Amino acid sequence: MMYLHLGQDTVITTDSIIGIFDIDECTLSKKTRDFLTNAEKQKRVINVSYELPKSFVVCKKNNDTIVYISQLSTKTLIKRSLSINI
Repeated sequence: MMYLHLGQDTVITTDSIIGIFDIDECTLSKKTRDFLTNAEKQKRVINVSYELPKSFVVCKKNNDTIVYISQLSTKTLIKRSLSINI
């Protein structure tokens, strides 16, 4: 099992990741904003950033969808996830 550090003290398993998204680009879409708003209402959003958020990671955990908000860029997170799988 491989792990990905999202920032602060938060680590997730790479096999739980559904997608890694740029928060600025993706929130232009109303569907994405609705998805994030709905996840927040259902208390399925975990903010792991004390700084300006740059990305969000959608994960599957026990048949639930969890959204992690991170201060790390999508490029950094993707690079980390690829480097640990090599």
